[in-house]
Parts: sequence; C-alpha cells; structure tokens
Amino acid sequence: MKRIVCAVLGAVLLVSTGAFAADSIREGYWEVTSQTEMPGMPMKIPASTIKHCYTKEDVKDQKKVIAREKNCTLTDYRVAGNKVIWAMKCTGQNAGTFNGETIFSQDSYASTMKMKSQGHNMTVKVKGKRIGECPKK
Repeated sequence: MKRIVCAVLGAVLLVSTGAFAADSIREGYWEVTSQTEMPGMPMKIPASTIKHCYTKEDVKDQKKVIAREKNCTLTDYRVAGNKVIWAMKCTGQNAGTFNGETIFSQDSYASTMKMKSQGHNMTVKVKGKRIGECPKK
C-alpha cells in the first residue's frame, strides 16, 4: 500500500511539473494540489500540495517536462486549443501507463490523469495556480 502511494506521488510529480502547453503557462512560483482516487481503497488518500518554481527552461519544451524521468517515454501527445492530451509509459520504480488531459491558462491549470501501476488503477486530479515570482535563492 505504501509503495502504491509512493508510486502515485512520484507520477504526480512527473506530470504536475509539466503537462502544460509551453507557450501558455508562465514561469513563476506555482502551488500544485493533487487528489488521488483509487477504487477499493479502505480509506481516501489525502490530497497533497506542493509548491514548485517553473523556470523559463521548464516551460520551454513541454514534452521533455512531461516525460521528465529517463525511464518514461511519451507514446501520444496532442494539443487542441487550450487542451493537452498525452499518454506515457514508464519502466523501473514508477512502472506503469499514464494517460492525461490538461486544460490550461497562463496562471492556472486543471489536469486529470489515469494510471495503471503495480496492478492498480488510479485517477489523479491536479490543480495548479501561479502564486507569484520564484523565491530568490
């Protein structure tokens, strides 16, 4: 169970840091909240929120950001207006298949990802919003 949750969180980080049109989201500091639904779980998995700084380089080539891990390969990628539809296959620790759809604007996005990993089906809903400039280092 703990391994499944770790795989889900790993996949969310893979996707939440990049499933957006490069020309449409702005660089900056973003708050990203994800909610995982897994049929048959005895309890609801709590939502998680991370903050992430998207640099100019991050938003430049969305395909590279979506398939961020070396063990993941995009198998489908389509842009239709403000919607990105993609599919990805990963091997290794986060092995599984992932299908997602993201609707975006410059300062927010909403994404739904369906994944099959370790014999389980899950749906992850992600919402992101730009909250300002990246903190100075």
